[in-house]
Amino acid sequence: MIITTTDTIAGKTIKEVLGIVEGDIVMSKHIGSDITAGLRNIVGGEVKGYTDMLNKARKEAISRMIENAEKMDADAIVGMRYGSSAIMASASEMLAYGTAVKLK
Repeated sequence: MIITTTDTIAGKTIKEVLGIVEGDIVMSKHIGSDITAGLRNIVGGEVKGYTDMLNKARKEAISRMIENAEKMDADAIVGMRYGSSAIMASASEMLAYGTAVKLK
């Protein structure tokens, strides 16, 4: 599956637009990460637990988006983007979305 943030794919021609595909996940923070984050607010620096959580969430969101595109028999996803939002104090949503297409 080709995935790109651009609207075109170099050397390829889009023959059909199949529609929007998305994949999302809501993840909650671990209490240990919250404690570490509190300490980082005092001394500064990266909160590795949060970084790891967001990386895992992005990978899962992309995986789910690809799964949806495969169900549509897509060859590629163009215009791919991420979105995120806080659902509540201890949980965040990560969304991956784009346009599923067939290529010539």
